[in-house]
Order: sequence, then structure tokens, then C-alpha cells
Amino acid sequence: MTAAESDPKFEVLLDHIKRVRGFDFSGYKRTTLTRRIRKRMDMVHISEFVDYIDYLEVHPDEFIHLFNTILINVTSFFRDEQAWRYMSEKVIPDIVQQAGSESIRIWDVGCASGEEAYSIAMAFCEYIGMDTFQDRVKIYATDVDEEALAEARLATYTEQAMENVSEELRSKYFNRTGNRYSFKTEVRRCVIFGRHDLVQDAPISHLDLLVCRNTLMYLNADTQAKILSRFHYALDEDAYLFLGKAETLLSHTGIFQPIDIKNRIFRKVARKTDKIRTMVVRNAELDLNHETNVKEYIRKLSFDATVVPQIVIDAEGKLILANLAARTVFGLKEEDVGRPIQNLEISYRPIELRSLIEKAVLENQSLRVQKVERQIPGQAQYFDVEVCPLISDDKYLGVSVTFTDVTAFHQIHDDLMRANQEYETSNEELSSAHEELETTNEELQSTNEELETTNEEMQSTNEELETMNEELQSTNEELESTANELRQSSFSLNRANSFLNSILASLRSAIIVLDEDLKILVWNDRAEDLWGLRSHEVLGQTLLAIDIGLPVEKLKDPVRKFLKQNAHYDELLLEGVNRRGKPIVCKIRISPLVNSGETATDRGVVISIDEVQSDIDAHLQ
Repeated sequence: MTAAESDPKFEVLLDHIKRVRGFDFSGYKRTTLTRRIRKRMDMVHISEFVDYIDYLEVHPDEFIHLFNTILINVTSFFRDEQAWRYMSEKVIPDIVQQAGSESIRIWDVGCASGEEAYSIAMAFCEYIGMDTFQDRVKIYATDVDEEALAEARLATYTEQAMENVSEELRSKYFNRTGNRYSFKTEVRRCVIFGRHDLVQDAPISHLDLLVCRNTLMYLNADTQAKILSRFHYALDEDAYLFLGKAETLLSHTGIFQPIDIKNRIFRKVARKTDKIRTMVVRNAELDLNHETNVKEYIRKLSFDATVVPQIVIDAEGKLILANLAARTVFGLKEEDVGRPIQNLEISYRPIELRSLIEKAVLENQSLRVQKVERQIPGQAQYFDVEVCPLISDDKYLGVSVTFTDVTAFHQIHDDLMRANQEYETSNEELSSAHEELETTNEELQSTNEELETTNEEMQSTNEELETMNEELQSTNEELESTANELRQSSFSLNRANSFLNSILASLRSAIIVLDEDLKILVWNDRAEDLWGLRSHEVLGQTLLAIDIGLPVEKLKDPVRKFLKQNAHYDELLLEGVNRRGKPIVCKIRISPLVNSGETATDRGVVISIDEVQSDIDAHLQ
């Protein structure tokens, strides 16, 4: 953590923002958060966090500018085209199929100005049709930025924002007014916008799809884990999570299964829960209204459900019960029930049951014989056989015989014995290799930790790069907007200059405009024709310093006087010689140079020169 990130004054600023405006930025990555806040502080020329707190208290509107700087609302329609193509071709059809006739609920987290939410709406409309979409689909679009939500609700976008929307989709889902596009009202009604803070507010539940793209990357690891747990709760079984290209769930595969890593599509992994299974009993075989029949049937079902093979023999030596496991393992049939046990194979295979039953009855106790072998084609089975007398009120009713399959245990026991022998023979080799294995294990563990650390750093770096890319994109949009304004201003200025030049060129009088230092600002075409000097030769020079056929030194005092006394008009006659050497008499008019306002900030004069149509001699007489 850098000094800037660990600065307690910075934490005081975050606490102030939370208390005053309810925004909790404690879960955001300190690197990104510090950089964004300092960017805003630089705009208002403040370098210390404490001073910025004072500034926020004095200027409450500053919070809006600060939040707009921190919350980078960079988004677009169908952002990352390949990922949206996968969504449309694979994910959306599966969601619709799973939902059946039920409604479909979607949550778009960090919706910004709404392009992403409307992209989801268009994608579903394209698959299920606009009418079905309006009946079955609800999209909840949330963000912490109220200004962005207001723009999203308006649903009006510029030509530039519509770059990723095809002409076909534009004609279907947008109404054009001038150079702006409005999302159609009938589809827009299915998109509900609202303010939601991921860090503080409870999630929206029972979702079929959750879209959270390039939002988690601004949050630290602990906050991400907390939010992903909420996402898991919010999603229904087998529902989908759609993340941004800078976000992965490498450390959360226990709750989300990657469907397509490249396109950042994940599916909820169900946690282990107890499931209730019900059994339906048909009335054609059993009268369930009779309580005795119900109890008897339940007892029969529970006996059949026992996984251990079990048979019951009555006092006369007849088979009266055999559960499903016994019938399966020993090949007993329904018609075998009621037959004497000595007539059945199970009486002597895998063990002689009749003598064992007689002994159990005589001793009045259960007898157990372990590891009874039974040969079947391809393998041997082993059972623990237990014979239990059934006695009620000192009256012998029969016996229960169970066959517990211990084949696996027997196999394990044999394998264990062999393993022990092998272990004893190889103990010395294992002991000598033990230390090497421990050393290798430690090295592998260390390498694994380094790889995990490197992976986390790469992930963090990737998120930082994506964040900076969005910042640059935001800045680029601002620069483009400024450049457009400058181009418009330049165009207007060029038009004004062309218009002014056209006016000056059309005047029959020679026009000379001077500033208060008598430097030439304007020299029109008539002045060029009269005195033989082009405008680029005289602009910026003092009128008194140029050599023309007019005694300009005689204008010095009238012009100076004119500037000092703020006169409104003056006129005089001067003799001169035009560019062809012909003597002429010029009528000179001096007018003030003012701007369009009532008070001028730039002072100067406008000199108008007209050639009097008479010769010098006539004038002198």
C-alpha cells in the first residue's frame, strides 16, 4: 500500500462522503479511487484531502462533479460484440427453455446510461419476439449514479452512441428525431431503473440472468467476494452470470461454474441441500382410505427399501418375506414366498442356513457368521450372515436372516494386507526418499504460492489497465466534444471574417482601422487600389510610418485628439497623390471603433477616405 493509499486523511475524506451523501467507497480499490479523487481535486486546484473536505462543505454541488469523476460511466450498446453473440446464440435460448412458461427476471448491475440494459432487451426480443418479451421478461437495471439513471430513463442517444447498433435494430427498436434516437416506449416499459449500492443494499432475488460487466474490477478482493456471494443468493438454480472482459472468477469456482471463460459467461453452482422425494401410490392396487392397509403398505415399502438383503422364515420353515435387495442378489421370485426354505437354493448357498437357524432357536440368541464366500461368474462375494430369532411372549414365530455384503471391505482388507507387506519391504526406500519428498513438496508449495500471487497481480493489473482504458476513453470523449466546439467556433469566426471582408471589399471608400497606438488593423481593397500598398504590407504598422500619397502626418493630431476626447465624428479634406501619381483631394472621415456592447474594451478609430471628383486647382480657388 502506497503512502497515498494509507493516508489517514484520505480515509477521513471517504468517511465524510459516506456520512454526508451515503456513498460507501470503502470497498473500492484504493489505487483507482485515489487517482480519480485526486483528478477532481486538481480540477479545483486543491492538493490536500483536509482542504478538499472543507471545499465540499462550502460547495455542496461539488459532490455531483466528484461522483461523476469517480464513477466512470463508460458503456455502449452490445459492448464486446463476440460475447453478445455468444449470449444470443447459447445463453438466451437456454434461459428461455428453462423458464418454460414462467416469467424471466434479469438484473443489470452498474447500468450507467442504460445502453447495456437496452441491449439485453433487444437480444431477448430478437429471440422470443416483442409481444412475448413484454409479457414475460422483466429487466431490473441499477446504478449508484442518479445522473446516469436519469439519462437511462430518458433513453435518448446520439448518432455516435448508436455506432454498434445495426440499421435493422435501429429501425425496430428506436424512433429517430433529428440526429438523436429514442428507445421505443413499449419495450422500455419492461426495463425498470433504480438506484442500488452493491456494497450496502440487499440484492434482487429469483434471477435467471445477472449482468455485471466491468463493475467488480473497481472493488477490492474482500468486497468482490462479498458481492459474489450475494449474486449466488440472487440467482436461481442453473441461472447465468455475465461479467466484463476484465473480470474472472478464478477463486470462486465453488459457487460459479465457468461456461465460457473467453466471453466471461458463468453459471450458478448449487450448494448441497437435502431433497425431498415423494412416492405416489395408485388406488387401483391399494385402498389408502383403510388405515390398516396404509400401515401395512408402508411397512412393506420400508422393508423393501432396506439396502441389506433380508429374508424372514416362519416357525414352519417357510419363506414369508424377502426384500428387494434379497430378491435381486439371490434370484428370489415373488412365487418363492410361501415355499419351504429347504426347497430354495438360498437354504444352502452361500451358507447352510437350516443348521444355523436351529442353533439360533435353541440358544435363543442371534448368531453371526462373518466372511461367508459366495462364488458368482467372474468374481467372489463375501457376506456377514446374521440369524435373529423372532420371539413374542416366549413364543417362537420365526427368524430374520440378513446378508451384509462385505465384499468391498474384504477386498480392501486384502489390499491392505498386501500393502502392508509391500510397505514393510520398501520401508527403507520410502524413509530415505521421505526427506526429499518433503523438500520437493515445500518447493512446490512455494512455487504454487508464487504462481497464485503472480496470477492475482496479473488479474489486478488487468483490471487496472481496463480501468485506465475506460478513463482514457472518457477523456477522449471529452476532448472530442471540446474539439467539436472549437471547430464550430472556428467555422463561425471564419464566416464572420468572410462576411466582414465582403463588406469592406464592397465599399467604395478606402477604409483604414487603427488601434489606440495608431497601428493598422484593417486595410481594405479600395485602400490598396488608391495607395498601391497591399494589406499584408501594412497590417500591424503605424499609419504615420508608411509612405503613401497622403500627408498622413496631418492626421496625427486629429486622431490623437479624437481618441482622448472620445469624439463621435470628425471630417476634413487633404490633398494627396494616388498610386498613379495623379493629384487628388480626399475627404477624410474619422469615426470611433467600439464593440457591440455599450462600453468598449478596445479603443480605436475608423478612417474612411473618399476621392473628391475635382482637381487641386479648382479646390484651391
